[in-house]
Amino acid sequence: MGWMNKLRQQKLLTFTLLVFTLSIGILIGTLVNTGVNAAKSQGPAPDAMPLVIPPASQISNEFSKLAKRLEPSVVYISTDYKPKAIPGHSRPNGGEDEDGEEGLDLFRRFFRNNPGGESIPRRHFRQHGTGSGVIVDKNGYIITNYHVVDGADHITVKMPHDESEHKARLIGSDLETDLAVIKIDAGRALLPVRIGNSEAVQVGDWAIAIGAPFGLEATVTAGIVSATGRDITGARQFQRFIQTDAAINPGNSGGPLLNINGEVIGINTAIATENGGYQGVGFALPVNTAVTVYNAIITTGKMARGSIGIQFNKYPKSQELLKALGLKEGVLVEKVTAGGPAEKAGLKGEDVIVAFNGKPIRDGDDLVSRVSQSPIGSHQTLTVDRDGKRFNFTVTIGDREQQLIAAGDLPAHGAEADPPSGAAGTSDVRFGLGLRPVNEGERQAAKLENQRGMVITRVEENSFAEELGLIEKDIILSINRQSIVTLEDIKRIQAKLKPGDPVAFRVLRPTPLTR
Repeated sequence: MGWMNKLRQQKLLTFTLLVFTLSIGILIGTLVNTGVNAAKSQGPAPDAMPLVIPPASQISNEFSKLAKRLEPSVVYISTDYKPKAIPGHSRPNGGEDEDGEEGLDLFRRFFRNNPGGESIPRRHFRQHGTGSGVIVDKNGYIITNYHVVDGADHITVKMPHDESEHKARLIGSDLETDLAVIKIDAGRALLPVRIGNSEAVQVGDWAIAIGAPFGLEATVTAGIVSATGRDITGARQFQRFIQTDAAINPGNSGGPLLNINGEVIGINTAIATENGGYQGVGFALPVNTAVTVYNAIITTGKMARGSIGIQFNKYPKSQELLKALGLKEGVLVEKVTAGGPAEKAGLKGEDVIVAFNGKPIRDGDDLVSRVSQSPIGSHQTLTVDRDGKRFNFTVTIGDREQQLIAAGDLPAHGAEADPPSGAAGTSDVRFGLGLRPVNEGERQAAKLENQRGMVITRVEENSFAEELGLIEKDIILSINRQSIVTLEDIKRIQAKLKPGDPVAFRVLRPTPLTR
């Protein structure tokens, strides 16, 4: 039996760890005077008049006014996380570990010197990411991009106008729109931005971006709106962008795109580039979409959308297929998700959905829009063309997130997930572990005198458990000195933990059989 008593400092329990890091190269050149005899001084110039610096005066314009007004409302976000561990050994000597955290070698030797001789994954330097955000509520609520804070162990918000820094916590996120809501406690009322209406945006309107490209805080760039409703390669279903030629670079992510009145019309999200930097094409998620997601997150903790569990293609020839079937509009169902709402209602592949609650369906985007806005659990009527005949089906709207997770299009998250196939009786908790109770044979082999203990059946990649070095077949006896008998004990302890809390596991690692 061994004790794993290393208390981790500043630890955030997360499922996935993924942020971007940036490198800045600086090219330094030397300006050379190529004039004849340039190195030889020519003496005074009696026919030249000295230059005079005029008194300082403000030359005001709308852009400078806007920049000053928005400066307290746009923030710089930095994150750090521990990258994926790889197999390796701890350093042979004690002292400070390779990532600067003292005492980890002792912790790792506990595993390296166990009877089975296993080593634990080598830990790497903590990595960092940067981005921007915009304050939308005086109480410290901030909208940014999901990819700016996804997987972060720690989130720090810097207010460039006064250089103050604050720790932030994640309130909620929505992968489908690449948006997240974080919150800081500044101890004072903050200045939120003014929200505009992205439906009023037109091509040719002025567009101003504020953010921290390459970590350069409070950077302001201007251009025009180049396009609206832009669908780009790799975008998800609910991402239709405002395109702009205002310079947007890595680090601008999550910052605001503004109109000439200083109202937010979009959240800067992506760039089209071949070299990783600005090439005149940037994309912002319309603020109307951002507001919908924000309101859902602060109200319910998540962005819930309806789904009926079908797949369809959006390729250009879809309309030709419909014409071949004698239809002008509709959605040709390619596949029905097994066990999903559509299958339960009676829909099949090759059906054509032509109406939703009696109103004609133009195309796939039209159908998704109507279904996603329908309350989960509500009953809706789909009109289907099947072999030239019309049928009505009553479908119960399901949760889109759960449908996508089931289809493998979204990562699972939350406190608990369904057991994996072949692992009956196991469950997942946010430590990133699959667990089951200790059986009688294991209890006798380990010489356990009581009924406590949970056996690890799986350790998720990039999880908190993997980073600690837990492995399959370890028996968890206690967490933070609280005995573990059932899965509910672990969930109860986990529910009381907050980001940054130390966690100590006591485990028993069975000695492997030798030959």
